[in-house]
Amino acid sequence: MRTATYFFIFLNLSLAVFEEPAVYPLPFLVTSLVEVLCLLVFFGRLTHFAKVTRRNVFWKDTKNICIMVAILLSLIDLAIYGVLRIYNVRSIRWSRIVRPIFLINFAESRQIRRAFRSIRNTLPEITYVFLLFMFSLLMFSLMALKLFGERNLQTAEGLPYFKNYLEIVFDLYVLVTTANSPDVMMPAFDFSSWYALFFIAFVIVNTYIFMSLFLAVVYNNYKKHLKVMFGGLNCD
Repeated sequence: MRTATYFFIFLNLSLAVFEEPAVYPLPFLVTSLVEVLCLLVFFGRLTHFAKVTRRNVFWKDTKNICIMVAILLSLIDLAIYGVLRIYNVRSIRWSRIVRPIFLINFAESRQIRRAFRSIRNTLPEITYVFLLFMFSLLMFSLMALKLFGERNLQTAEGLPYFKNYLEIVFDLYVLVTTANSPDVMMPAFDFSSWYALFFIAFVIVNTYIFMSLFLAVVYNNYKKHLKVMFGGLNCD
């Protein structure tokens, strides 16, 4: 039953590859029948678990409540989406975001649940570093707006360069990953090569300092919580 449960969880998660918009699209009837089959298996597994568990224990277990709510939401969303398709109304399958709940909350997924709990416990402790990073990003974006916003620069596509503050924040956020480097700085660099110093300072502070600090805090706190859990202090 454990193997069957994992198989149908994997099948349910893989539907995202075949549902519209999809990499390999399949007819809606096929994907919906597969999803209903998966949900029936999940409900059957939950029913079987309820038969061998005391009622007061079963209903007090948050994992079982989460699974039942996820099944109900998936069926409601599937029904609404199907009716809207009949009337040629475009909609979105919002219930996709609840599918990982099945992977986390079944009794067979104890190790995954432990890892997920470690990640959850780590989040509050990295909030301060993340806020500092966001503050730095917002300040650099404000400086970029003041430096380049009034110089009527244009991108290679002929669009205004660093005119909108939110667009600047997004462009610099992408620059932290160096994905749009050096394209994002070329209009400013063509205007004056001295402006390259701004982007060099930004990359040093945010990519090499803050990202390294962020990674170190995440790793150390995650390792600490994982040791506690596998040490038996907070197993399940």
